[in-house]
Amino acid sequence: MFSKMRISMLVASFAFLASVGAANAAGDPAAGEKVFAKCHICHQVGPTAKSAIGPELNGLIGRHSGSVEGYAYSDANKNSGIVWDVPTLEVYLKNPRAKVPGTKMMFPGLQKQSDIDDVIAYLSQFDAKGEMVKK
Repeated sequence: MFSKMRISMLVASFAFLASVGAANAAGDPAAGEKVFAKCHICHQVGPTAKSAIGPELNGLIGRHSGSVEGYAYSDANKNSGIVWDVPTLEVYLKNPRAKVPGTKMMFPGLQKQSDIDDVIAYLSQFDAKGEMVKK
């Protein structure tokens, strides 16, 4: 029979191992900045970011799709009900038009999972004001 202390230690060990696995699965922000060059044609991030061909992407994680003030989104994006999180972005960045049929985003997607992970890690660094946050 396991004691309460042993069970607590096992649970803590599994939680630690899960967090290590999650950390290792995260992308590389520096590599993501390089991949983001493909996105920079339409999107900006950082303190001076503005919407251009596409909306600015500051504070993207946790933001509702179609919610940047002043950007003219497609009805598909405005009405998608999406809140951007890592799993949703992974699918969207692989094939935007499959995730949101009717989006006006013409980018065909990123094919390499490592590029997707890296871009998400890069974008995750920016808060809503475009300031880099340490995690």
